Amino acid sequence: MKTLTKWLGRLLWVIALLLLAVVIFGPAYVERGRNAVTDHAPYSPSAAAQTLHADLIIGDWHADPLLWNRDLNERGTRGHVDIPRLIEGNVALQVFTAVTKSPAGQNITENRADTFDNITPLAIGQLWPPRTWNSLAERALYQAEKLHKVANQSGDRLRILTTRSDLDQLLDARAAGRDIVGGILGIEGAHALEGDIANLDRLANAGHRLIGLHHFFDNELGGSLHGIGNQGLTDFGRAVVQQIVDRNMILDVAHSSPQVVTDVLDMTDIPIVISHTGIYSHCQSPRNISDDLMKRIAATGGVIAIGYWKTVTCDTSPDGVAATIRAAVDLVGEDHVSLGSDFDGSVRVDFDASELAVLTDALLRAGLTEPQIRKIAGENMLRVLRARLSD
Repeated sequence: MKTLTKWLGRLLWVIALLLLAVVIFGPAYVERGRNAVTDHAPYSPSAAAQTLHADLIIGDWHADPLLWNRDLNERGTRGHVDIPRLIEGNVALQVFTAVTKSPAGQNITENRADTFDNITPLAIGQLWPPRTWNSLAERALYQAEKLHKVANQSGDRLRILTTRSDLDQLLDARAAGRDIVGGILGIEGAHALEGDIANLDRLANAGHRLIGLHHFFDNELGGSLHGIGNQGLTDFGRAVVQQIVDRNMILDVAHSSPQVVTDVLDMTDIPIVISHTGIYSHCQSPRNISDDLMKRIAATGGVIAIGYWKTVTCDTSPDGVAATIRAAVDLVGEDHVSLGSDFDGSVRVDFDASELAVLTDALLRAGLTEPQIRKIAGENMLRVLRARLSD
């Protein structure tokens, strides 16, 4: 009996050590595979590109580093985004989006909402608070708390922006030579509301200002681009859209079904954002909505933000991303194109946030002018932010 007890004790220790190893090493291992940068020799942007890049106001509508357990105040050895790399890349404005649910077997064509959720084991494995383990709203709130903590510990290298005044103060600080990034909180999919519009108050109070209606599955608001069929807005979805409009929040239709995008355009009169995407006529992927809908989004005064990964660009090289941006300009005009990397969003890219000067170089080689590049890099984003954020 003593021998059995001794072996059971050893087995429990082994299990405990294995669980500890999973918690310590598992999330980092997963992220290294999910958020890779293609091996490449150091980039050498031209002198002209580096000079221009250093003088740009650069904004990115979409990145997901809050999903992962990294200290964003430290320069990471994995993933794509942290505060040091944003500063190295001269990024002034970064939208940090909260991912709260991801269906098992996720793909860009068709996903069911009731399949196993991949974020649940990630939240548990990364030792997120137990309140986040079975609540999508709490996951969005926790990720906001994480960014506020990063800002508080950043030595004023990161400020969270919630108003136009915050935006103007950040730009003044940067004009005075400060190395500082403005962070804007958003949610990737309004399933984080859990079907209760009162949760919009909680998210707004936590600092969230950009609301993406969908991610990879249909939800209470209506159909996803990657869901079952092409469902439009539900009554709840229409109520949420109206609240976003009334609260001076930013409305993001990335991942929404074509019918939802149409419904949103029919019922609103604000600049609409599609935060990370490509152009269908340039890269005929089911991840990209039709050119006609892109033109309608541009007609609102909104922006189409171009991503850097294969399913939206068909070519992840700096020249490939620049070619997609060129196609967007040709389709909707230079006033309606922005950047939306999807960094740290389980994508493989050819450059990280610190290497963005290589994209400026590629844009110059693609024939875009300096004024066009300034608009695409950040001026178009500033226009939309000023139109939508409250005083």
